[in-house]
Amino acid sequence: MSTLFLLLMLAAVLTSLGLALYFLVRDRGTTERTVKALTWRTLLSILLFIVLLTGGAIGLIGHHRPAAAPPTTEGAG
Repeated sequence: MSTLFLLLMLAAVLTSLGLALYFLVRDRGTTERTVKALTWRTLLSILLFIVLLTGGAIGLIGHHRPAAAPPTTEGAG
C-alpha cells in the first residue's frame, strides 16, 4: 500500500513536470499554465518529501540490512 502511494506520488510529480514543459512550448509564455503546473510539482514534491520523512521517523520506511553471514570455520584454531 505505501509503495503504491509513493509510486503514484512520483508519477504525479513527473506528470506535472511534463505538463509544465508542454505548456511552456505550446503557450510560449502567454498564459500562466506553466507556472501553475510547476507550482503543483513543487507542492507535490514537498508533500512526498514530508511523507518519506514521516514514514522513516515512525518506522514505516526503513533500511533493510542484509542477513548476517553464517560464521566460517576458516582460520579458527
